[in-house]
Amino acid sequence: QLQLVESGGGLVQSGGSLRLSCVASGFTLDYYSIAWFRQAPGKEREGVSCINAADDTTVYAEAVKDRFIISRDNTKKGVYLQMHSLKPEDTADYYCAAVDFVSSSKCLMASEYDSWGQGTQVTVSS
Repeated sequence: QLQLVESGGGLVQSGGSLRLSCVASGFTLDYYSIAWFRQAPGKEREGVSCINAADDTTVYAEAVKDRFIISRDNTKKGVYLQMHSLKPEDTADYYCAAVDFVSSSKCLMASEYDSWGQGTQVTVSS
C-alpha cells in the first residue's frame, strides 16, 4: 500500500477556487489509478473524480463536472484536483486514493481502492 498525503484544503468563499494535491511517499503515481473522494459531515463518502493509470482517462461525478479538473504530474509525483466555482455543498473532507488498476466504470467506487490518504478539509462559505 502507498502512503498518500493530501494538501491544499482550506476555507474559501463561494465561487472561489482551490487546488488539492496528492503525493505518495517514496513513489511516483504514474502507474496508479488515482481518485478523489469526499465526505461531508453526516454523509457517505462519495467519489469526486478519478484518473486512470492506463491512459489517464478521467471521470467526474455529475456534481463537479465542468468545475473540477483532475490531473497528473509525474515529474512532481502528484495528482491534483483543481476546483473552481466552489459551492457550500462542496464542503467536505477530501481524500485521495490509489490502486494499481480500476476500470473507468468503477473508478468512483471507494471499495476499489487499497491506499488512502488522511484527508484535507475544504470549507466553502456562502
